[in-house]
Amino acid sequence: MLDFFISAAHAEGGAPGGGGIAQIVMLVGFVVIFYFLLWRPQAKRAKQHKQLISGLSTGDEVVIGGGLTGRVTKVSDEFISMEIAQGTEVNVQKNAVAAVLPKGTLKSI
Repeated sequence: MLDFFISAAHAEGGAPGGGGIAQIVMLVGFVVIFYFLLWRPQAKRAKQHKQLISGLSTGDEVVIGGGLTGRVTKVSDEFISMEIAQGTEVNVQKNAVAAVLPKGTLKSI
């Protein structure tokens, strides 16, 4: 009844061990695809974020991961102080910074 799912070539046995090279080539192909689609872009984004964090300075206008915007008032090794409103400062980890905005962006918001 389900004979049409099994091809005749596989049913007769075929040549044993003939697909070893094909499996290796397919495995190498998957590794190459994985590298170019996942690993390389992620490493590139991580490198760009590390450069962004190392380049932070006082007066930069930034957006953190939660969407909060503000101006950097103090930079230390692990944290920044960010003024989110006049007279209101919060301490934020440097890794939370998502982007540096162009100067004057906060006034236009």
